[in-house]
Amino acid sequence: MAVRAAVLPAVGAPLEITEIELPDPGPGQVRVRLAAAGVCHSDLSLSNGTMRVPVPAVLGHEGAGTVVAVGEGVGHVAPGDGVVLNWAPSCGSCHACSLGEVWLCANALGGSADVYARTADGTDLHPGLNVAAFAEETVVPASCVLPLPDGIPLTDAALLGCAVLTGYGAVHHAARVRAGESVAVFGVGGVGLATLQSARIAGASTIVAVDVSPEKEELARAAGATEYVLASENTAREIRALTGKQGVDVAVECVGRAVSIRAAWDSTRRGGRTTVVGIGGKDQQVTFNALEIFHWGRTLTGCVYGNSDPAADLPVLADHVRAGRLDLGALVTERIALDGIPAAFENMLAGKGGRALVVF
Repeated sequence: MAVRAAVLPAVGAPLEITEIELPDPGPGQVRVRLAAAGVCHSDLSLSNGTMRVPVPAVLGHEGAGTVVAVGEGVGHVAPGDGVVLNWAPSCGSCHACSLGEVWLCANALGGSADVYARTADGTDLHPGLNVAAFAEETVVPASCVLPLPDGIPLTDAALLGCAVLTGYGAVHHAARVRAGESVAVFGVGGVGLATLQSARIAGASTIVAVDVSPEKEELARAAGATEYVLASENTAREIRALTGKQGVDVAVECVGRAVSIRAAWDSTRRGGRTTVVGIGGKDQQVTFNALEIFHWGRTLTGCVYGNSDPAADLPVLADHVRAGRLDLGALVTERIALDGIPAAFENMLAGKGGRALVVF
């Protein structure tokens, strides 16, 4: 069956809206009609080569939609069910999974190398990050779909698949923010806004948002920021001034740039914790001297997918949404097109009653 999709023909090339031939689901597979797809910075990282992906490919890893058909052996969802796409399903058997660290599963992205569809001229297509959400419909392994929790609109639920899980997990799983602690969040995009809301849910006292754009202050404060700092060479000094000259207990970096990682580290108190969520390139080198590492006693940690278990965390997030503690609509930060993704992508989904959500 032919459907329209945004195809990345080669690394660094613009995406092309074109028809692709999508097969019926085979054993253990599910076909999903997309209701919404999030345009996340990771998609830019894939399209420009910062992260590798087999090409040509259909990108898009944040998505939600309705099950159209299921293959043999699929029992946890049925046609007509609303689902959230899970781009990093854990295998349950590798070393990381045996330790309970499912977000580090060695086989989670194995499906990205598979051929899941073809162009009209017969060229093989790969599903970028497993789920190929930049399309009207997609076919994915059953492990890549999670039942939509009750009371969550499909067009908002797409953000639960990455931005919200990442921001919530950064606060609650990676940094383990405790009530009364102070938090600084670097980068007020979709993940940063989810992180701010999650810090508020955790009971943080002072919550400092940092961004290069003054226009994002209103969004940041609505998400829970008590202070707003424009990023500059004085960022760390300003944050220390807001925290009794001590620095914050926790800094969460959502940008992936050396300068902001270093500023986040410098903004934490002695013994504080810095968690890096942003995905940076190999050219982004962060340096520390041996004496400061000893003297400050700080902790610097990476954070993959919020250190989350999507199957376990999705119901928790849904409870926060239904209770009004987590506002998914507030995470859509800008009505802009990602470099190389034409406006036709949004029109493509809108023509089927869906929407594209920009969550930079």
